[in-house]
Amino acid sequence: MAGTLYLVATPIGNLEDITLRALRILREVSLIAAEDTRHSGRLLKHFGIETPMVSYHGHSGPGRIDEILAALETGDVAVISDAGMPGISDPGFALVRAAAERGIRVEPIPGPSAVIAAVAASGLVPGGFLFLGFPPRRPSERRKLFASLADLPFPLVLYEAPHRLRATLADLESILGDRPVTLCRELTKVHEEIIRTTMAAAHAALEERPPRGEYVVVVGAPEPRTRTDPEQAADLLRDRLAAGESPSAAARAVARATGLPRSDLYRQALALREREVSDKPRSKD
Repeated sequence: MAGTLYLVATPIGNLEDITLRALRILREVSLIAAEDTRHSGRLLKHFGIETPMVSYHGHSGPGRIDEILAALETGDVAVISDAGMPGISDPGFALVRAAAERGIRVEPIPGPSAVIAAVAASGLVPGGFLFLGFPPRRPSERRKLFASLADLPFPLVLYEAPHRLRATLADLESILGDRPVTLCRELTKVHEEIIRTTMAAAHAALEERPPRGEYVVVVGAPEPRTRTDPEQAADLLRDRLAAGESPSAAARAVARATGLPRSDLYRQALALREREVSDKPRSKD
């Protein structure tokens, strides 16, 4: 009978946050697959755990997954990441899928989570939220993603590296507007910092104090909008088209301002542009 693949949450900073159940599982399994064996080795040593480890990270090939699956044929295996819950924005996802496809039992051992800690501390999430993980590194792909989420009525939560944080915040502001935002850094660690601010104010703050360490960014939901009369929306479209905006850009801006469907506004903008072209007087030969 095959063993169980345990997904064990480990501390995101403070070692006291690990659960008693997690410690028991790490002692009892026959093998631990760790994102970084040196980093995890310090954790295991701190708690006196001597279970053998093997590395499993983003650059591990299919052979390492096969090796872990083979170990599951004779015993239980625990998967741990450098911090938090494995399988969330890390390579544990591929191993979980491979194990599930073989009918191997996968059991989560919950515990510390940077996402949940940031959401709880932000004061911006009264109910549901949309978690994005790390946004794309390429600016064009990142902006495309944010544009696809602009009309959703949910707070957004994402991870970001310090060297990309300012560019990501600039893209968020340009596409979503100046929403409230909470920046969470070094959660549960000695230098934990939680900054509650706005998109625009965040730029000035980060210019004075360059970002350090990975961040969890919590973006507030858009303010509820009062529906605008279609005729008023048409006037707004005309003004933007007259100012030189493309039908797509005009429709996106008016949708954000009025709450009307962007697809409907885009069709209306195209019709207005065609009418404008057809109404222009033609020069005489």
